[in-house]
Amino acid sequence: MTKVLLVEDEAPIRKFIQINLKRDGFTVFEAGSGEEGLEIAKREKPDIVLLDVMLPGIDGFEVCKELRSTMPGLGIIMLTAKAEDYDKIMGLQSGSDDYMTKPFNPTELSLRVKSLERRMHREEEEEVNSRLLEEGDFRLDTYSRKFFHGEEEIVLTPTEFEIIKLFLKNVNRALSREEILNVVWGEEFLGDSKIIDVNMRRLRSKIEEDPAHPQFLETVRGVGYRFKATSDQ
Repeated sequence: MTKVLLVEDEAPIRKFIQINLKRDGFTVFEAGSGEEGLEIAKREKPDIVLLDVMLPGIDGFEVCKELRSTMPGLGIIMLTAKAEDYDKIMGLQSGSDDYMTKPFNPTELSLRVKSLERRMHREEEEEVNSRLLEEGDFRLDTYSRKFFHGEEEIVLTPTEFEIIKLFLKNVNRALSREEILNVVWGEEFLGDSKIIDVNMRRLRSKIEEDPAHPQFLETVRGVGYRFKATSDQ
């Protein structure tokens, strides 16, 4: 059963979210502060964290960074009461996989959690003989969920992993933002396509020697992005 940690300082909101997630079959742990959330995460090893931005003490952005550095395979969805792009982008840059703006529909929240859960466990659907994807010095193992550039392992979030997998299956092909959204986040995703651009910036910072002038993850103007074959470098 998927374990979800809810870090939210407002008790009524925690109760409301908890009831809906439990109804959908999730095991839910609760925390009222960032510090408590980090302690519970360390002890319970949740699969997914729902993380409010505005928390007493350590804010959600800092908690997200800490969780991502110590538990890179964790799924993280940021919850924010603000609709400004700054908060959404800050959350994604901190390492979250998704975000939702309050107030939100509990059904949509469950769909987002289930979508993230699917992204985290897609290796179970992979054929054994196609679990290793290679392009030049890049190597991605869908079974162990590890990604390498040469001998160096590059640690990816669950969402970054699915994006790289999509590109390595479609080397040199220009993929539209809509196609990336549908494959990685699912057709039911109702969020902003800016989530793709922020994830691409994060990926470039991890695999490109000069992220401002990418050699591999190219922008295709008016379309989306393309992973350029290393043989074309």
